[in-house]
This record gives sequence, C-alpha cells and structure tokens, in this order.
Amino acid sequence: MAEVTAPAIEPADILWQDGVPESRLFGDVYFNRDNGLEETRHVFIRPNRLSERFARLPDNTAFVIAEFGFGTGLNFLAAWQAWRNSPASQRTTLHFVSAERYPLTREDLTRALALWPELQDLGNELIQHYPPLVRGVHRVLLDGGRVRLTLYFGDVLDAWRELEFTADAWFLDGFAPSLNPGMWLDDAILQIRHHSKPGTTLATFTAVGRIRRALIDRGFTMTKVEGFGRKREMLTGVIPESVFETPAADTRKPASVAIIGAGIAGTLLARNLAERGVDVLLVDGANSAGNAASGNLQGALYVKLGVEFNAQTQLALSSLLFSQRYYAPYRNNGWHPTGLLQMAWGDSERQRQERFLDRNHYPPEVLAPVDAAEASERTGIPVESGGLWYTHSGWLEPAALCKTLADHPNIRHCFGMEVQDLAKCDGQWVIAGSGPDIRVDRVVLCSGHRTPELASLAGMDGFFRFKTIRGQVSHLPEDRIHSPEAVICGPRYLNPSNKGICVTGATFDLHDLSPRESVDSHRENLAELTTMLPGLWKNEPPTETETLEGRVGFRCTTHDYQPVAGSLDNLEGNKLDGLYLFTGLGSKGLTYAPLLAEFLADKLTGQPVCLPRSLEKRVNPHRCYKMAKTEMT
Repeated sequence: MAEVTAPAIEPADILWQDGVPESRLFGDVYFNRDNGLEETRHVFIRPNRLSERFARLPDNTAFVIAEFGFGTGLNFLAAWQAWRNSPASQRTTLHFVSAERYPLTREDLTRALALWPELQDLGNELIQHYPPLVRGVHRVLLDGGRVRLTLYFGDVLDAWRELEFTADAWFLDGFAPSLNPGMWLDDAILQIRHHSKPGTTLATFTAVGRIRRALIDRGFTMTKVEGFGRKREMLTGVIPESVFETPAADTRKPASVAIIGAGIAGTLLARNLAERGVDVLLVDGANSAGNAASGNLQGALYVKLGVEFNAQTQLALSSLLFSQRYYAPYRNNGWHPTGLLQMAWGDSERQRQERFLDRNHYPPEVLAPVDAAEASERTGIPVESGGLWYTHSGWLEPAALCKTLADHPNIRHCFGMEVQDLAKCDGQWVIAGSGPDIRVDRVVLCSGHRTPELASLAGMDGFFRFKTIRGQVSHLPEDRIHSPEAVICGPRYLNPSNKGICVTGATFDLHDLSPRESVDSHRENLAELTTMLPGLWKNEPPTETETLEGRVGFRCTTHDYQPVAGSLDNLEGNKLDGLYLFTGLGSKGLTYAPLLAEFLADKLTGQPVCLPRSLEKRVNPHRCYKMAKTEMT
C-alpha cells in the first residue's frame, strides 16, 4: 500500500470473503464468520458484566470502556446497545475510547454494519457521524450526547500515551497476537495498567500465556474461561478493589459552575455541562445571551490550515471537523452548511495554497481544490480565482445560537450583572456584583477581551499576554449585490443573504478601540470586498454619502494567536484552584469553541478528555501569564 501523506491516514485494505470483511494486511477476519455479534457479547459484553454494572451507575456519572482496534465498530455498537437497554442510559454517559491504525472507509463500514439488522439504527447514526480518515483524535457525540466516542486514528501506543482517561472496562480486541504482534507489546500492557484503577475489568479472546503473565505482572487477576465457537479458551481479568493506589486528584463532578460571559464560548460550555447534569449559572452584564463579539448577524465556520501539518494546524483541523458535526442538529436553526470557498486571491495566497496542496493530503470530504469555473458554480456568483472548497462548512447566526444554547433546565441566568469582585472563600468562589453574592464550586471566565480585568479581581499578581482587536462588519442589502450561495473567504468574508442582508468583514484594528461604527471601516470593508469580487455589485458600490449599517465587536487574541482553555490551578499556589479561562479565540471562535467547550467539560467532570496531551499544552492558559516584575526580580 502506498504511503499516504499526513494528515490523511491509510484506510484498511479489505478483502470481502463470502460477505465477511478480512484484513489483507493481517490475514485475519474482523469478526466470527458464523455470528460476529454473539461473539462480541460472549467475549466482551458478558465477561465485563456490563449490563449489571450499567444498572448500578449513579445518576449523572460516566462509564468508560476502552478498546484496542475499532475495526468495524461492532464491539462499540454492541456495548452501546447494552447500555441503551439499561435504565441508566437516560441519566448517565457512556464513553467509549478506541484506537485504530487502519480505519475502515465509510463505504466499507457501511457494508460491514449492514450484516447486523438489529443494530441498524445505531449503525446508521455511527456512519452518519463517522469522521474523515485523518490522523489524531476524533470526539463523536451520539445518542443526543449521552454516548461519547473517542476515536484515535493512528498507532495504538501513541493513542494511550496521548489520551487522558481511566477505563472501567477493557476490550482487548485486535487481530490474533501471532498475526499482529505489534499490538501486544509489553508497552501496550503497561499502558493498559496506567489507564486502569481498582475494579477495572478486561476481557480478550486470546488465551496466550505470555499475555496472561504480563497482565498478572501489572496487577490484574486473570482467569481462563470458555471461548467462543472453535476457540476453546479466552481470558478475563480484574484489578482487585483491595489494591492500594495513591488517590488521584479530585475529579468529581462539581456541584455548581458559574460561567462569566454568555457569548458563543460561554453558552457552548454551559450547554455542554448542563447536558452532563451539572448545575450552571450563566452570568453576563447584558440582558440576554449572544451579545458582545457573538452578537453579529452572521459568522463563517472557517479556519486557515497551515502549510505544515504541525500542532497548530492539527488543533485547527480538529476544531473544524468537530464543529461541523456539533452544529449539525441546528441545521436551518442557526447553522447553514452551504459550503465555503477559501479563495486563492493574489499571488501570495495562490502560492501558499500550492505549497499546502503539495505537502498535505486531505480527504476530499474535508477540502478539495477547485478552479475559478468550479468555484463560480459552487458559490453561485462569478469569482476570478479558484481556491480550496470546504464542503461541510458554512455560516452561523451566532446571537440566535447563543440564545438557543442557553435555554436548558440546568442553566440559570444571571443577566444584567456586572461582576465587581471575584474571590475564594471557604473552598468556594464568591462572585460579587450588583445583586446578591453568588457562591459556586468552579468559575470559568469566558469574557473575551474583558478576561484580564476579571482575572485581576481574583487577585492575580501579574498580567496576561492578551490583545484586544476591534472588528467592524458591514451589512450589505441583498438587492445591491449578487448574493453568493456559499461563504466566500479572502481578504474579507462574504456570507449568503439572510433576511435581506449579507454580512461582510471584518476589519482588524489593533490601535482603534472605539465601539462606534466608523465610516472609514465601512470604506475599508467595501474596498477589500470589491478587490476580491469585482463583479459582485449589481450597479455601483455604495458611495461615501450613503448610510451603511454594520456592527463593531472586539476579539480577544493571545500573543501566539492560539486559544486559551484550561485551569489556573498551580499558577499561584492554591488560591486559583477552581478558576478556569476560556478565551483568546480571536476571529475563529465559532470554529474553536465547540471542541474547547467539550474539552473543558471533560476536565470539569473528570471524564475522558477529547484533546490529546500535545494539543492540551497548546491551549494551556499558563503560557499566557507573566508574573509581576516585582516577583520576577
């Protein structure tokens, strides 16, 4: 098989024998030819006592299953079915963590799962949300978010080193050790133990002595039991509850969380936590959600992927793919997946895109190059250059979406409150403002460019390397322009018409912090847009004497233009424990916010984390903080 250039990953090379998938690389079947589903239940579901353990789960908790080798997803679907058949499925979360070096294509996955009619509904949902075949971590939300699938496309050992989770049960699947010895290295078993705890169980169809002995050496009590079909024996194991371990950091679900800032970041995090059973208080100085920078009529779901596939590019790509899946339920209710054209405008951008395409291989369902003719056809208006086409991107109505996200029984609103003080008292955070004091376990600052001001109220003796950047958009009446059918991005973006208006912008003003609309900013937007799309206007562009409406917002960016999401604990002793930052999203907040809200909700509830450790470092707020000079000398 020819090597595939990152970020794409080689798919499984499937040989279909009598309707059953077989790996050409490993020369082994993915499941038993006679009854693969019953084999899964015999080997993994029953030995791990899943139905019994699901029934005992306390409300608003999570159960974590980890697996070697996702394959066709049959094991995952069987576990999902068992969980769904339990009353616990209405009040708990099922996490399933799996690694796959050679993932199936969507077409092969569809064909394989068609063999199991009783899993059809679950299988169809998995196929619908199955991620593109690109390397790294993919968090997939299923069953209304009650099932969270963390798929790592890449080497299994890399997965266990990069992912943060503790399993309640293991499915030690994959092909036979003799056919796939790389999956059964001592390092893999060391990682299994690292991600386990007293009470963690495991099951595997193998009964190989060296596997059993290695697991025993790592603290598992192992038992041989009857195998399935022609397989005489298999192994089950458990780490005894009596095993003493140093207690881990407290990861219990907080009783209450206050989120300061009801923009797209704050409302996404509030909704995510609320759906996991956390009581959330949403605090904002405005009288409703979706004001400040999130109050624009339209915003594009867009990132500019780097020529080099490094950690920064990986974070942008992961955010884009997750956000496209996350917003899908809001289609035509705040989310409009029209597609998006990233124009190759000007010599510099054209050359950059040529280098990008030469050095990277992306699946066409992520992006594809288009020439000017195809770009014109897809956007519905004449464009003078081609570019990169993102099929599953589009535009959003941020203000409307924020209001929808904030509407949940577990979210209480405290609007119209300007925060005046923020302090730790008796193990809780106290928020003081115009109304009664608020006491909560955790506080998350989602306050955009006001974050440093609020952080200073908490007594931080230093400063954050944040920048405030003014951005003004212009509202173009659709009767004056040829409205596009898809989003077009270049030196400015232009969205399709919504309620008679197409939004374009935004300016990037580092030195002008005026909240008022500026004629000069409108002039700048129109000039850049006309250069980008000279055939846009039906007649003439608006003159300087015409009144053009728009809106001013303020982006918060960091010194390295990477977002911030994480805890401030250990920054200044213990006084900041329970204080989190979620900001620095710049002009790409609509794209970054869903994945980072998922990440913060994972951390706040102690559930498996959707970001690999390498990307978690990229968003750590500690990198943006500088101690006061008096303390540094």
